Parts: sequence; C-alpha cells; structure tokens
Amino acid sequence: MKKTLLASAIAAATAFSGAAAAAEMPTVYGNIQYALIYDDVKGGDNGINHRDNGSTLGVSHDHEIAPGITGFFKLELEGINADDKAASNGIDSLDEAYIGVKGDSFGQVWVGSDDSTYERAIDTIANFYEAADGSIGGSYDTGEGDLIQYASPSFGGLTVGAAVQVNGDGTTGGKSYPYQLAAIYAVDNLELAVAMDSNDGTTGYSSTTADVNNENTYGLRATYSMGDMSLTGEYQTRKDVGDLYGIQGVYALGANQFALSYEMAVADDAADTEQNTVTLQALHNVSDNMYVYVEGYLGGGDDGVYGVADESEASVAALGAVYYF
Repeated sequence: MKKTLLASAIAAATAFSGAAAAAEMPTVYGNIQYALIYDDVKGGDNGINHRDNGSTLGVSHDHEIAPGITGFFKLELEGINADDKAASNGIDSLDEAYIGVKGDSFGQVWVGSDDSTYERAIDTIANFYEAADGSIGGSYDTGEGDLIQYASPSFGGLTVGAAVQVNGDGTTGGKSYPYQLAAIYAVDNLELAVAMDSNDGTTGYSSTTADVNNENTYGLRATYSMGDMSLTGEYQTRKDVGDLYGIQGVYALGANQFALSYEMAVADDAADTEQNTVTLQALHNVSDNMYVYVEGYLGGGDDGVYGVADESEASVAALGAVYYF
C-alpha cells in the first residue's frame, strides 16, 4: 500500500511544473542505526548488547507565505526498535514535532517539540557522540516538549535565542513557565556562546520526573575552527547540583573523523564528589548515505560514582553503523 501511495503522489506531482512540485512535496527522510555495546563497571555489572541506537523516520516541509517569509514544519518519529522484531511495536515514540515561520528580517519562531535553545548553544560535547553511554552532559531540566522558541537573524555575527516551556495545570507539579536565553557570537574562526536555563518547571529533561531544584543553570562554550580541526571548551554550573567542565577536539581527514574529549563533573555536595570521562571516536563515511564508527569511554572519579561503594572505574566500547537517506 505504501508503494501505491508513493506512486500516486509522484503521478500527481507531474501535473505541476518542477518548481511548483518541489514547493508542494514534503521531504521524507530517515535512518537505521545499529550499535554493539560492551559496558563494564569495576566491581559491578558488565555485558555486551546489540541495540537500535535511535533509528528514526521523519518528514519536513516549508513553503513561501509571502516574499521573504517562509512557513515550515518537521515531524520525526523514533522507537522503531530495529534490532528486535519480536519486541518492536513499530514506531512508538516522538523525537521532534514543530511548526514555525522564518524570515531574513526577523529570524524564526517555532512551536512544539525540538532540541532546546540551551542544549543547542552549550551542551554540544555530550550530544556529539553516537553512543554517548559514558558522556556526562549538563544539569539543565527544561524539556524538549511544549516549547515556544525564537532565534534571531545574525547582527554582525551575533545571534540571540529564547525559549519558554508552557506547562499547564495538568502537568506534574502544576502550572509553570520555565525559560531559556542564549547568545552566540561568531567572528572569523571563533564562536562564543552563553546561555541559561531557569529550571523552574515541573518536569525533568524530556521526562515526567520532578526537577532537582529551581536554581538556574548557566553555561559557556567556545569553539575555534582551524581548517579540518576544531576545538571546543564548555563550562556549566548549577547551584546545589554542581559544575561541569568539558574540552573536545575533532579532526576530519578525508572520509574519516576523529574526536577526543574530556568531561569532569564536580557535585555541589559535602565531599565535592568528582566524576570524569574520556571519550574517543573514530568515524568513517563509507558513502554519502552510510557511515561506521567505534567509540570508547573510560570513566573515573571518586568511589561510588558508578554505584559500587569502593570502586570508581567504568568503561564502554561501542561499534556501530548508520544508513540514512
């Protein structure tokens, strides 16, 4: 049936000019992601698993509302569980869904579920990796749903962004309007970003659990590009939660990409408990539609950070492949 629908859509499109058809037809895209993961906690559990690493199917579209003003939408679904036919219920969860308008003079405004303003501006290291099982990531709670977001055009290299999450009366914990603000300045090969998350909502990051507290999260990021190499440094902090430091280097060599990063989290507790992770990635682009990678994570820190009282070591090895269109 899907092939028949696609054929009908193509036949209908031929009734219009090429430009009109391109304007009317949505873009359909997707990917299948597989990963073989081995994880080990010293003194604790270890094992190897094969998994779907986030396969998605999506559709997007944009059209001209008026000269210089474009309307757009995106719907991306996941939860395919492509590694286990017996356990899969097909597509059973949402990744992104939003609509918006954009223009050269005012930037863009969009509403729905998407990566948040703070996440895009600051938390780039943890979101860079494919498996990301050992990454630490920032301590910000405002989720990716119920968002109204704004991104400005560039003013001499400066762009600003804002987001507010609308949590209604039926939300866990009651009504609230957590917000995020960000500013990014790009000049030559350097990009600087600063952002904050109010964290005063009632739901955790992309979940329904209660927030740790409503103290603000503040973040700084700097990225310097030198041809095929880029260096990124991050700092994030939240009162009564802790501080996060991160540094990453990425080098592209033809069809290959190599990345190395170090993340350290210092908890705001009586012992200033530390946790750290070194991450290494080697990725090879097999073609325009397929790549393979290996990633390794080596974690350390104070005793107990990985759930074993007198140990503080953990490691993860990942081998994966992605086909996308």
